[in-house]
Amino acid sequence: MRIIGGELKGRLFNPGKNFKARPTTDFARENLFNILTNRIDFSETSVLDLFAGTGSISFEFASRGCMSVTAVEIDHVHYAFIAQVSRQLELEKVIHLLRYDVQKFIPRCTAKYDLIFADPPYQLKWLKEIPELILKHELINPGGILVLEHGKSDDFSSHPNLFEERIYGSVHFSFFRPNSDIGIK
Repeated sequence: MRIIGGELKGRLFNPGKNFKARPTTDFARENLFNILTNRIDFSETSVLDLFAGTGSISFEFASRGCMSVTAVEIDHVHYAFIAQVSRQLELEKVIHLLRYDVQKFIPRCTAKYDLIFADPPYQLKWLKEIPELILKHELINPGGILVLEHGKSDDFSSHPNLFEERIYGSVHFSFFRPNSDIGIK
């Protein structure tokens, strides 16, 4: 895996063959960050990366100069890998790593973020509840965005807070905003 943009562009890291996470493809990640580059100022953005997996999304945000990235990952192997790469890349001051169950973290979280990225396992039983859970607990700052990565079997087109969807092969990104921000792009 490699970092595709920012100060650390081109840096490689290898999670190993026994890693259980399904990382976002380089193609999908590159397209996602092209979209985000036109919408946000990374240097003024606080990010929450839920289901951090390999940490690739957190590393991309940090590489682009985000002021803080909170990465939540429950699996101890994934957590240790993200911590190791964060140290190697000297990102410990930017990436705040939490070993936590996302479903328990969301209702307990008191912070608000400018951008939330969630990449749950596609077979997660409560995947369809993620946008509502995040919106209900008001984790997004005014003007902020939730990006949910999911497979083609999940359809959020009728969700009132959805404002955009992008598809890159088998990867779907659904973009949500809190109610007060609907219509702002």
